[in-house]
Amino acid sequence: MEIELQQKHDTQAVENLLDMAFGKDRFSKATYGLREGVDALSELSFVMRDQNKLVASLRFWPILIGKNPALLLGPIAVITEYQGQGHGLKLMKEGLDVAKSLGHLRVVLVGDEVFYKRAGFERSLATRLIFPKQKDQNRILACELKSGAFKNIAGKIQSVK
Repeated sequence: MEIELQQKHDTQAVENLLDMAFGKDRFSKATYGLREGVDALSELSFVMRDQNKLVASLRFWPILIGKNPALLLGPIAVITEYQGQGHGLKLMKEGLDVAKSLGHLRVVLVGDEVFYKRAGFERSLATRLIFPKQKDQNRILACELKSGAFKNIAGKIQSVK
């Protein structure tokens, strides 16, 4: 399995994977509101391949929490026959490591804490964040890439346009 930066020729395969994982109505989710009109960070858009077959994808997007920069992780998706084998977690950890090496401090996502805590995400770091149009605010999770990065961070999560 190889993790590499997503290339332009991967775009359709990634979109197909995301449609399979989240359905064609995925664009109605609150997270897509923050992505609309904003490009994913090319230096933080990854694919995982098994030989030449694209089996997983992960992207990060720039956001603001109040006036503080942060990253939005997602979507992350793994094709069905590769799920449950730790590939998504490996891809996330690699992405977070690269984000940290590039100087990013904090990351937010919407998901299940039981799964994402294995990659360092916690609900407790996100209790003072407001995610517009997200129905269940308890699904907002955060991860510090630098210790203390969420200290005194509160407010509305918004896109960077």
